[in-house]
Amino acid sequence: MTIQLTQKEKMQLEDLRSHEEICIKKYNSYAQQAQDPELARLFINYAGQEQQHYNTVNQILSGQVPAMQHQQGQVQPVQGGGMETGNFQNDASLCSDLLMTEKYVSGAYNTAIFECIDPQVRQALNHIQKEEQQHGEGIFKYMQSKGMYNPQ
Repeated sequence: MTIQLTQKEKMQLEDLRSHEEICIKKYNSYAQQAQDPELARLFINYAGQEQQHYNTVNQILSGQVPAMQHQQGQVQPVQGGGMETGNFQNDASLCSDLLMTEKYVSGAYNTAIFECIDPQVRQALNHIQKEEQQHGEGIFKYMQSKGMYNPQ
């Protein structure tokens, strides 16, 4: 089934595609920079999921209704470990930047979902938004387990 997108939907989807492209680049780059191998693995996993999001948005932009594949973006329990202070600070900065990015991208999906006419497209975007929120949750849990984020 081919879908017809409004001009507004196309513009929002193009923005989302751009956001996904940036997320892919950040996760891949930060995976190389991360000092903690566990964090690097987490970032690589999320980069792969962001690539799927990018592909899904491209499908929608080309007029196709995507078949959604659900992936869990959750973190396994973390072992508290000692990292050197410099390494800790670098990893904390990477996590903070990506957490902020995920918050922004999730909000962008929220807006696009409410502006979307086709219910199947809305469902696909909602699915991606949920995974973006899971990425944020995974980063938050990692940061909390390492003492990088202490909610009061």
